[in-house]
Amino acid sequence: MKTKIPSLLLWVCLMVTASAISQSKLSGTILEAGSNMPLPGANLIEKGTSNGVTTDFNGNFTLVSKQKSGQLIISYVGYASVTVNFKGDTNLGNIKLESDNSLDEVVIIGSGVVDLAEDRKTPVAVSTIKAKEIQEKAGNFDLPVLLKSTPSVQTVQSGGFGDGQMYLRGFDQTNIAFLLNGQPINGMEDGKMYWSNWQGVTEVANAIQVQRGLGASKLAISSVGGTVNIVTKTIDKKAGGFVQQMFGNDNYLKTNAYFSTGVNDKGWSFSGLLGYWEGNGYVDFTQGQGQTYFFSVGYQPNENHSINFLITGAPQWHAVAGSADIGDFLDSERGRRYNPWNFDGIDSPNTLDGPYNVYPGGRNIYHKPVANLNWDWTINDNSSLSTVLYGSMGRGSFAQSITDRNSGELLYARGSNNNHNWFGLVTNYNNQLTENLNLNVGADVRFYNGIHFRDVREFISVDSVQANSAYNNNQDYYLTEAGGINPWKVFFNPNTDHLQRFGYDYEEQINYGGIFGQLEYSKDKFSTFFQGALSNQSHVREEFLNTSTPGEGEKGGKINNMGYNLKVGAAYEISSMHKLFVNAGYYSRQPFHENLYKNDRGSNELLQPEAGNEEITGFEGGYQFNGGRAISVNLNAYHTTWGNRTLINNNGENGDDYISFQTLGVKQVHYGAELEVMTRPLEHLRLNGYLSLGEWQFKDNATQRTFDNDGVQIGSDEEIVIDGFNVGGAAQVTGGVNGSYEFLPRASFDAAWNWYNDIFSTGSLELAPLSMPSYDTVDLGFSYTMLFGAGINSIQFRVNVDNVFDEVYLESVNGNTQASANPADNYKGVNKSNTGRFGYGRTWNTSIRVNF
Repeated sequence: MKTKIPSLLLWVCLMVTASAISQSKLSGTILEAGSNMPLPGANLIEKGTSNGVTTDFNGNFTLVSKQKSGQLIISYVGYASVTVNFKGDTNLGNIKLESDNSLDEVVIIGSGVVDLAEDRKTPVAVSTIKAKEIQEKAGNFDLPVLLKSTPSVQTVQSGGFGDGQMYLRGFDQTNIAFLLNGQPINGMEDGKMYWSNWQGVTEVANAIQVQRGLGASKLAISSVGGTVNIVTKTIDKKAGGFVQQMFGNDNYLKTNAYFSTGVNDKGWSFSGLLGYWEGNGYVDFTQGQGQTYFFSVGYQPNENHSINFLITGAPQWHAVAGSADIGDFLDSERGRRYNPWNFDGIDSPNTLDGPYNVYPGGRNIYHKPVANLNWDWTINDNSSLSTVLYGSMGRGSFAQSITDRNSGELLYARGSNNNHNWFGLVTNYNNQLTENLNLNVGADVRFYNGIHFRDVREFISVDSVQANSAYNNNQDYYLTEAGGINPWKVFFNPNTDHLQRFGYDYEEQINYGGIFGQLEYSKDKFSTFFQGALSNQSHVREEFLNTSTPGEGEKGGKINNMGYNLKVGAAYEISSMHKLFVNAGYYSRQPFHENLYKNDRGSNELLQPEAGNEEITGFEGGYQFNGGRAISVNLNAYHTTWGNRTLINNNGENGDDYISFQTLGVKQVHYGAELEVMTRPLEHLRLNGYLSLGEWQFKDNATQRTFDNDGVQIGSDEEIVIDGFNVGGAAQVTGGVNGSYEFLPRASFDAAWNWYNDIFSTGSLELAPLSMPSYDTVDLGFSYTMLFGAGINSIQFRVNVDNVFDEVYLESVNGNTQASANPADNYKGVNKSNTGRFGYGRTWNTSIRVNF
């Protein structure tokens, strides 16, 4: 025993000594390049381990590694990550992080499915809005407003909450592809976007990337004008959260709370957000209210697999702003705030209206939960597989006030319901075949059931509504049940009784299946890619209203449409500062569902001749200059031809009869150039500018057909002359300057000036559009961040003032009535009898946010 005890002590001493020798104590300071200001809360992690720390208030850190040597990864939101080597005890000194516009620090689940431009070496025309800017500038507007300082983008926000619109290179939202974490979210029937369904997306967005033109997406989607990728929060690298309170003009209130556990030792992570908002709206009687929820569960069993499930939704209701002649706004005491859609002095029996003492002419009610399950699998060093399985169930209605024709008494609210069940899967396999050759192949599958009908949403002065249809053997019947105007009730208790519906009642089944692939070659300074997609889309419509057996459906014929797209491009890096690229593409895009059938009112018959595929041809080229922090420049030119369009107008009247129009063979040509300059002339000053010059016109003439209420053609086909007409809706020339100045540590002002010119009205294709007056707006913002808790927590203050100078401008005009010879009949050269809407005047919001 006497010999064993010394031996044991010697062994313990040796182990302790060896352990101490193998450890490394690391220290240093993290600074912002340029300003040399400390970056408190920067993340440092030892590569290949979970061993990490954050910097203190002065940007200092100390970390003990169990390794004698290795690498330390340093990251901070909004800055490029840095990796440094260490060996033994090391004071790394001052480490400076450069500001970064890339998405390196954003954790992206389903990265192989989310088609970001940075994932491909051959560039596209692209702009990216990061989480910090989204957080600061979202305010009380819809998501498109965040993009208004982007080249060739114009946003329209003159209605109620959630009614915002966006144009990209002159194409409206039906022809811009919107993706949420790789999931297509444009309407399957008509490509439309309703931002009221996505009110909460700005609260959970990590980044929004606008790809103009052909874009980087591999899916066969509606990206005629471009693609907008929305990347949401999923897995956070560390635990934390925030609580935010916002106030704004017209009694706007928004509250959000978010928390994330980060990734624990077993690979699990949880995050969630709850929010609430309400407001009166800038336009009179456009009050609204809604909630936001977001829950995410992640699991990383090992470094090769990452699984994430998330569900998000934004149940809401809001009153809408009705249309009126320009003269009505000018004659009203309320001016831009005038809303013709209201009934003064009528109390709603529903408590949602509260103190307003007014029943709106129209109310949007909707709840659309979206869920997706993502799986990223790193198969080996050269290959990976990303898959997203998603689904959404939309339930909601447009409730419109119905009055007695004789007395004007408000009777009930009629609901135009647009429900759906949508499920899909997108999967992408990536293989680095050789050092220079990369292959992507995948599939895109979607199943969509649309459910459309009219019913009673709310009884006001009556307790039943008489209806007449083929239901009940062509006898009158009565609607005695009201579906309600609360989005939660509408979702969980939808109207499924066909005998409590009237006006129209039909469903459609749209199934879509596609395959896609991309091959990219890069060597030295040259890169090129080829991309293709092939898809089939089927349509079946089932009618419930005019059927032989009341309440039972009758299906029409099934139609299948094949579509495809091809893209090719190349880039050459002249030097580290100069790069050139060219891209070309051709789409054969299936017509929307609404272009295939006669009309909404009881027919499941296809239009004859059937609408053919739209033909889109695009060319673009660009030059990129990267001068580091000082200046970078993007110059793009594009030419897009959009042919064989079919347009349906279901709003015509012929005396007391309802008529619709089908216009065939419509062709548009959009071309232009875009300049974007990003500079940092001083250490604390960021100054950016852009200029977009476009020419968007209809080419050649088209053929128009007219149908009566029964879908029977009236008269013969007629040619309409549209060649040379300008495309309306968006400004063809835009420009702007925006910047920020940090005048004190963590305190800054920012401003944006945006200018819109060469704007034309929308309206009948048979008449030339009107030239609208140009306009410009100025927005201001102020931010201040106060640190506390050793500098790893903060309180952020933010103020936004939009349209600071209260500019009065026409944002949109629908009509073709030319200016009158009498100046009193015109407003800035536009006849006052045309339907229009003025943009918002001065608006503001302020918020306080506690990050922990």
